[in-house]
Amino acid sequence: MKNLKTLLLIAVFTLGLGGVANAQKMGHIDFEKLVADMPQTTKLKADMEKLGKTYQDEVEGMAKKLDAKMKKYTQEQNTQTKEINEIRAKEVQQENARYEQLRQTAYQDMQKKQAEGLQPIIEIAQKAIEEVAATKGILYVLDASVGKGVLVKKGEDLYAAVKAKLGF
Repeated sequence: MKNLKTLLLIAVFTLGLGGVANAQKMGHIDFEKLVADMPQTTKLKADMEKLGKTYQDEVEGMAKKLDAKMKKYTQEQNTQTKEINEIRAKEVQQENARYEQLRQTAYQDMQKKQAEGLQPIIEIAQKAIEEVAATKGILYVLDASVGKGVLVKKGEDLYAAVKAKLGF
């Protein structure tokens, strides 16, 4: 029985030291900064700005046409019949609804395209981090982005190594 306790104590002590040794194999990286600094992200941002400008021009053009029509109809309302004014009011309501639909669709499309464009960039960054960590024998990598809760950064900062691995 005494030998069993001794063996158990030795096993716990050995496992405990192994856990301490493994705990030292930690690293950290500012993931948000890495993704923001990647050339693919810069290209995505430029593409999104171009698409946003296209949508903005389209929405503004529609708004100008709607505004001009409303001014015209307002000026002419006293010279038109009640029926014509009602038809025009419905027409303006329908065009206003189309305008709002265009704005909403543009916004949703921009969000969707940004998410679709960002996903492969994130995957590339994660793969590079995994490869660098494996090369350096690091078992845990913490995200050191602002607001993520990492208070002490005693592990290795992998930012430079991952940046070099990605070639930028």
